[in-house]
Parts: sequence; C-alpha cells; structure tokens
Amino acid sequence: MNQIHVALIEDHDVVRIGLRASLERDDQLQIVGEAASGTQGLRLLETTQPDVAIVDVGLPGIDGIELTRKFRQFQSDQGSDGRRPAFGHCTRILILTMQGSDEIVLAAFAAGADAYCMKSMDMERLAEAVKATQSGSGWIDPAIANIVLRQLREGFPTAQDPSQKTVEISAVEPEFGQVIETYPLTQREQDVLELIVAGCTNSEIAERLYITVGTVKTHVRNVLEKLCAHDRTQAAVRALRAGLIS
Repeated sequence: MNQIHVALIEDHDVVRIGLRASLERDDQLQIVGEAASGTQGLRLLETTQPDVAIVDVGLPGIDGIELTRKFRQFQSDQGSDGRRPAFGHCTRILILTMQGSDEIVLAAFAAGADAYCMKSMDMERLAEAVKATQSGSGWIDPAIANIVLRQLREGFPTAQDPSQKTVEISAVEPEFGQVIETYPLTQREQDVLELIVAGCTNSEIAERLYITVGTVKTHVRNVLEKLCAHDRTQAAVRALRAGLIS
C-alpha cells in the first residue's frame, strides 16, 4: 500500500504536534514536513511537493489563503516549464481551521483549495478527509457545506485587486478536465446538475423535470460518476470549477 505524503502548515506548536501524532497513527499517512508560517509553508510545498498539504488559514507571514493562491501559481508555472512534481502528481490542499465564515470558506476554494475541514472534527475523520483529498475527491466539512452550495447558487465572487482575498475560481486539474471531455454530461444530466446546485431534492427535481424519482436517482448517480464526486456538494463545486454551471 502506497503511503500518502502529508505536509503540516500550522503556526501553533501544540496543535501541529498533536496533528502529527494523531495522523501518524494511520500507517497510510506519512508526515514529510512541517512549517509554522505561511512563508515557510510555501517554501516547504515548493521543495517537497507532498501529496496533501494541511494548511491553517491564520498563518503569520502570508495567510493560508494567500499561500494556496501562490502555490497554485507555482504549480501552474512549473507545468508550463515542463517540470514534474517530486511525487509525480499535483499536491492537494486541505484547509484546516476554526474559521467557518462565508468569506473565508469561499476565498479558500476560490484560491484553489481542494478540501475544507474544521478543527473541531475528530482525528479519524481528518485522516479520512486527507485520503479523500489525495484521491482527488476532495472533502467539504458538513458544517460549511451549506455556505458553498448557497454561494454556488448566487455565483462566486471574483477579484481583480491582488490585495483582496477572493480571486477568480481556479480551473480543474488537466486530468479531470479530460474526464469531462471524454464523458460529457447529457442535456438531461446537465439539467439535473443545475437543480442539484440549486439545492433541490430528488422529489423536487422530478417535479420540475416531469420525470420519476427513480429516473432522477439514475441521473444523479451518472452525474456523480462523471464528475468523480462522492456527494452532491463535491459535484457542485467541481461543476463550478469546470465551468459547467453558468
């Protein structure tokens, strides 16, 4: 079984030490580096390029959102130079914080975060979140899922001013874009996806599209499979990042 290489970027020593001790109880996870500031964390990610980076938002130097944005730019530049990441694939970023405000959550995803977890979650669930994030599925804490879905319905903010923390939503990874191109959504699946983003239940979707609930379930299953998503929230986020929802 291949190990998942994890970097911890957290400025509170006690929290960071506790996270490391807890995560290393899982044989599949290996901590490959730690940093106590945003500047140190960015340098750590650029040099080690782990499978998953656990990043706190409130970091000294540059905060976790700016770190995410800068590292995504580094990855983009690296790809254009023809270089390959140290472990052969893109580093995923999991935001772990006590901050669950709308602004922080949306800014994190807009900057390019793959997952968002609250520090109040238990360590076993965090290990699951790390594994899901590494696999490309991502993870959204149920405590903030409604924030993402509500904003998806209203449209993510964009920002041209570099001093602002919200930036234009980043695109999906190339390999995921290829999956979408190879297995595009049908028109009916697109209709269902739009209603999923609108927060409709299966019954409501069936009523609006004049189809049975069983047919809706089939379409929802197909949408999740094509978007490589485990649930509706992940599907909605990926649809936005892929430009499937206008």
